[in-house]
Amino acid sequence: MGFVGIITVLFSVFGGYVLAGGHLHVVFQPFEVMIIFGAALGGFLLGNPMSTVKMAFGRAIKAVVGKGPSKKDYVEVLQLLFQLFQIFRKDGPQAVEKHIEEPHSSEIFKLYPSFLKNHHAVDFLCDTMKITLSADLSQYDVDDLLDQDIKVAHEEEHAAQHAVQNTGDAFPGLGIVAAVLGIVHTMGYLDQGATTIGEHVAAALIGTFLGVLACYGFVGPIALKMKNDIDAEGRYMMVIKAALVSLQRGAPPLVCVEFGRRTIFPHDRPTFEEMDSATKDAKKAA
Repeated sequence: MGFVGIITVLFSVFGGYVLAGGHLHVVFQPFEVMIIFGAALGGFLLGNPMSTVKMAFGRAIKAVVGKGPSKKDYVEVLQLLFQLFQIFRKDGPQAVEKHIEEPHSSEIFKLYPSFLKNHHAVDFLCDTMKITLSADLSQYDVDDLLDQDIKVAHEEEHAAQHAVQNTGDAFPGLGIVAAVLGIVHTMGYLDQGATTIGEHVAAALIGTFLGVLACYGFVGPIALKMKNDIDAEGRYMMVIKAALVSLQRGAPPLVCVEFGRRTIFPHDRPTFEEMDSATKDAKKAA
């Protein structure tokens, strides 16, 4: 939906301007764009470490072109968990170990490509199972361990989101900077007549327009989408966490999966019947 939103903003703003009798060539002011967006980029680089910069660009692109976990993704991860827990319960830790040591070579993990593409989720699941198989951890230890992992990941991701949000908030001010410079430039044309002065003042005002439009029409919404994506990915991790903690309590695989299922928001949550069918399919695959 990212591109749909961008097209809607552009069509509404510039389409309305043209329909009202405006001329698009007046809006095209490349030097104003250079001042505003160049200053915004410079401030963004000045205020953030390179790791945050890289993550911010990556997550901003994902916010526009990507989407959060779907119902199908949740069903897949629950199927995978059920299948792994079944093997653990029936054949013991050694049978699971070969899958979690090399997940990208595992025939089980290959059945669930949407999960396998999520590198953070793969590490989250496999590293947790490795430590629980090699150390005597209580359910509370596992709970704390997974909470810490999710918290740290969110802090890093939200730092990138806040960096984009702060940059978006700066755009109106930078638009004023461009407008002021445009007015200063106009002062050199006071002897050129009202038409020339009017053209230069209009060009200067485009700076304010572009700054406000960039903030509220594009950068601000992208930052909000980044936040929503981070929260959605966190929910996905919480599903895995709920199932792993239940396993550590000694719950059977079906109950572990049910704990994970109940962690999903209702609009994405598969029904009990859907999960019953999915776990039966996982049994057949095993």
